[in-house]
Amino acid sequence: MSEPRPFRVLGLQQVAIGGADKSALRALWVDLLGVAPVGSYRSERENVDEDILRLGEGHAYECVEIDLMQPIDPAAKPKVDSPALNHIGLWIDDLPAAVAWLEGQGVRFTPGGIRKGAAGHDVCFIHPKGNADSPKGGEGVLIELVQAPPELLVDAEGNYS
Repeated sequence: MSEPRPFRVLGLQQVAIGGADKSALRALWVDLLGVAPVGSYRSERENVDEDILRLGEGHAYECVEIDLMQPIDPAAKPKVDSPALNHIGLWIDDLPAAVAWLEGQGVRFTPGGIRKGAAGHDVCFIHPKGNADSPKGGEGVLIELVQAPPELLVDAEGNYS
């Protein structure tokens, strides 16, 4: 790493959990644990039907999102239910700079580039595995990088924007 990192990870944005049938996940997370549902998201292209829960109090950026996901078509890809801990999301202060720098370091990203995610923030994903062209990956974990909203951005002295 010859050049300084031009971005910061600000915190955990989400944990995404997949299952063949999200009703069992809802029974655990909503009914038994009491985590509040706040929305849903469905995408044929991403083969996902998900319930969005929020853990914590306050603004969305002060909480952790829990996504309960099931595939729309169990035979299609991506397999949002395998592994069951599908991915984690990290708040990033400058997503385009992070992607450019990480690509320069040999990090492999999933197809699709930066795009709008289920919660409306720009996102992209570090692939769980590297390959010959981009040898660094998430060490077996799909990692979502999420552009932090302005309210979450702080300067070097710790002051919010």
